[in-house]
Amino acid sequence: MDAAMVDAVRSFNRSVTERIGALEDRFLGRGRPLGEARLLWEIGDRGAEVRELRRRLELDSGYAARLLRSLERQGLVAIAPSPDDGRVRRARLTPAGQAERAELERRSEALAASMLDPLSDGQRTRLVAAMADVERLLVASMVRVAVEDPAGPDARWCLERYFAELDERFDAGFDPALSISADARELTPPAGALLLARLRREPVGCGAVKLRPDGSAELKRMWVAPRLRGSGLGRRLLAELERHAAGAGARVLRLETNRSLAEAVSLYRRSGYREVEAFNDEPYADHWFEKRVPSQVGAPPGVSRSRPSP
Repeated sequence: MDAAMVDAVRSFNRSVTERIGALEDRFLGRGRPLGEARLLWEIGDRGAEVRELRRRLELDSGYAARLLRSLERQGLVAIAPSPDDGRVRRARLTPAGQAERAELERRSEALAASMLDPLSDGQRTRLVAAMADVERLLVASMVRVAVEDPAGPDARWCLERYFAELDERFDAGFDPALSISADARELTPPAGALLLARLRREPVGCGAVKLRPDGSAELKRMWVAPRLRGSGLGRRLLAELERHAAGAGARVLRLETNRSLAEAVSLYRRSGYREVEAFNDEPYADHWFEKRVPSQVGAPPGVSRSRPSP
């Protein structure tokens, strides 16, 4: 990693934390740190399950518990079993908590306005556009990719979304039973692998590889949730699938795709794949691609090997 780039990110982080008051123990002048204020905002008018709050903010369970206990002591939050499931705890704002959240909202808007006020119209436009770009890139950097159990519920959910989209986009629809298989058995090491992309622990994309004894590998089931498209996640999944296949000893990567998936065809061509004659009888394929890769050893960078879900 370029040291100058790392230094630039650290400098940016210091400026942002200083400007928004994250270093103060009385965020927005309300007598509590930023963590507690953010939790009040996330609970919102409708309340939220404690486990969902931890997932959404990626908080350690112990730290989240301490924040919630503090807000309870202040009379701002009440926690009780969910009426739908007694095993699940749910947090809600008390009337005092609702009033405090409204005041935090007002002060947060004032802080945002104070950032824009000293600037010219042109500078404001540049700042807001730059912030939107930074947010999009930060969200992309928060995505985590790991090898997961292809039979797990999140993997199945991604594959169902993938199949549904193919059925909608293909001229003649899509029936998985008619397509060349890539079932859980074929995607379980050492036969293959399924990579799952997660944002705040929520599945947002997948890709799979089937490994062949002849040193070839087939890339399958590439899908990215619509809200993450344009973030570079598809390119990242493809690169990490390639590294995983090469690390497993594959020397040739192959894949096929349908002409309706123009963005996928473009991605493969930009990534060094060349179109070849059909190498299988996939009924939904219009294009077949191949790429030769150098030998790589070990787990792909940026991909963790998580334990299969129970």
